[in-house]
Amino acid sequence: MDPGWPEATAVAVMDGKILSVGVTFDDLMPWLDKYPYEVDDRFKDKVIYPGFVEAHTHPVMGSLAISRPTLSHFPVRSPYGPEIPGVKTYDEAIARLKQFVADAPSPDETVLTWGYDVLAMGEDFNRKTLDAISISQPLIVWDASEHNAYANTAAIDKYDITPEKIKGVIGAGTNPDGSSNGQFLGTDAARVLLPQVIAEQMQPGAATKNLNYFGALMQQAGVTTAGDLFFGGVDMGLEQELSRTYFATDASMQRIVHVVDGFSAGKAYGAAAVDKALAMQAESNDKAMFKGVKFYADDAFVSLSMQMQWPGYVDADKYKGLFMYASKEDFVAAMRPWWNAGFPIHVHSNGSGGNQVTLDALAALQAEKPRFDHRFSFEHFGISTVAQGRRVKALGAVVSTNPYYVYERADLSIPQLGTDRASLAARMRSLVDQDIVVSLHSDTPVGIPSPLLEVWTAVNRIGFTSGKVRAPAERVDVARAMKMVTIDAAYTLGVEDKVGTIEAGKLADFAVLDDDPLAVDPMQIKDIPVVATILGGKVILTADTRHP
Repeated sequence: MDPGWPEATAVAVMDGKILSVGVTFDDLMPWLDKYPYEVDDRFKDKVIYPGFVEAHTHPVMGSLAISRPTLSHFPVRSPYGPEIPGVKTYDEAIARLKQFVADAPSPDETVLTWGYDVLAMGEDFNRKTLDAISISQPLIVWDASEHNAYANTAAIDKYDITPEKIKGVIGAGTNPDGSSNGQFLGTDAARVLLPQVIAEQMQPGAATKNLNYFGALMQQAGVTTAGDLFFGGVDMGLEQELSRTYFATDASMQRIVHVVDGFSAGKAYGAAAVDKALAMQAESNDKAMFKGVKFYADDAFVSLSMQMQWPGYVDADKYKGLFMYASKEDFVAAMRPWWNAGFPIHVHSNGSGGNQVTLDALAALQAEKPRFDHRFSFEHFGISTVAQGRRVKALGAVVSTNPYYVYERADLSIPQLGTDRASLAARMRSLVDQDIVVSLHSDTPVGIPSPLLEVWTAVNRIGFTSGKVRAPAERVDVARAMKMVTIDAAYTLGVEDKVGTIEAGKLADFAVLDDDPLAVDPMQIKDIPVVATILGGKVILTADTRHP
């Protein structure tokens, strides 16, 4: 992925870093004449790329979600066995929930399920429907967007969800008496319930098991670096401990780039939040790096709770969208101290309305204090307009987009967004043609980390359900798509000086593939096996991660 030295046949590694890259083996000789060396040619018939960079995941929250009993509409990849079939109907979801409750190890243990897809199923859960499954076993359904949750009476009581706690909270459903109706829709409402549930199920022993599950999935997909775009959002203290005891150690099969959740940092540290984050940054090492801060503009694409500009949603009475701040001024005020302190800011911005207010906020910050190379990143950039893309360029921002919005969501979203806007989800070609840096990500648990599937989607833009090409003019070529999961993803996270290319001075991180995405039929890219990953020169065979 070094455009000036694009292909090679040999790479010299010393002390975990790339010493030299040779088009031929002889190109390495100035260094090999200086140092004793060993030749490892076990991959001589394979193809090596820079280790893939998964630009936006949620390791703590995501590892818990994807390792729970699943209600996902789409098949879910497992690192330790066959793919888990998707749930196709509401009745099938009910049947699975009953089985999950029956399989619970104790009557007091919370049954936490993940992946329910209301858009595919057509029906929401609530307290009453979940009580019909169990009135005594705490039961929580966490939806595919990761922004919504549903709870039965036993769970509401267990986690002390009182009328006082949900009063005035956007998206928290209530009964006439003010008590919870079991629906927690949107980030603000989900924060009332989910953090304590997740923290309960992510104590050190369980957390390590879940993170190993997640790490195996990423290794098998060729990922060597991942962005953690919600650091502290579950439990600041717990996550700092996991960073020290797991991510920064040899236990982790990936490097991690922690991006602090701005809301959670403010809640934990108040006015000292920026200084606390700077202190974390100073503790970074090559395995666990702290870079940037994250904010939310609007809500989720998956549940169609993102904020849309006119004409909005087809069913405007049902789908209205949620903005996370009372006003643009409040949004700017939340980001201002971080901007002034020089932090790269990542904003979860999905709908055209969310993208517009994020652009306006960035323009306001730039007017107050101009910055160069600020790496302000639009995370997802789900539904956007041509004008918004041009303004991203004018303001010097980057885009990290989610190809699962094309692959899994476009077909499901057409009835509410219209064919044109749903098909244009996750624009790519129209952005890169303006020389905007665009990276790809899974936003796990929204999608399972699969850079080659992400590349396949960027190249083909085929919907999972229909098999139709969605917005073919937004397709990119394979070489560009591969940049999006290597050097451009590293740039988005601010670690392009360490990873993303096979280049002298970089960390020796590689993905070993059975074939070359540039050489195979584009329809076969997602099926190329990952033979191994190499992290700091140490080989991890995929065959060795297929068991706990």
